[in-house]
Amino acid sequence: MIESELPPGIRPAEVDDVATIHDLICDLATYERARDEVKATPDQLRAALFGPTPAAYALVAEVDGQVVGFALYFLSYSTWDGVHGIYLEDLYVRPEQRGSGLGTALLSSLATIAVNRGHTRVEWSVLNWNTPSIEFYRSLGAVAMDEWTRYRLTDEALAQLAAR
Repeated sequence: MIESELPPGIRPAEVDDVATIHDLICDLATYERARDEVKATPDQLRAALFGPTPAAYALVAEVDGQVVGFALYFLSYSTWDGVHGIYLEDLYVRPEQRGSGLGTALLSSLATIAVNRGHTRVEWSVLNWNTPSIEFYRSLGAVAMDEWTRYRLTDEALAQLAAR
């Protein structure tokens, strides 16, 4: 995506944004009642976004030169469609900037990236209790994938399965 195609106030993240993005991730985790679960460091985030083989990408939202929001995403792949999609790992806009259109601009930018690259989907997860976000996503035309249950292996269960 060419930067000129991005809405005002939205741009690709740069290395100098890593500390702020990390702070926003911690703010998001606090909002989601899970701050103690954030283990990632700014160095890990820098490597994931800007290392020799980036594993993720990010857009940031700025107001008056200050980063106030971000969308962190990575590529997924649909075996049924035969093309990539975008998985939105995190979307966050500081509370004082909510309602300003920045969240919509970040998601619109991801949709533009997906369409321009021939991807067939942008998807993400949202906590069941997060009604404001659910209503926001629905207002954009997003639909819940209620028939799917997400599973996760972590910690001891992950180690045990790896040891089999």
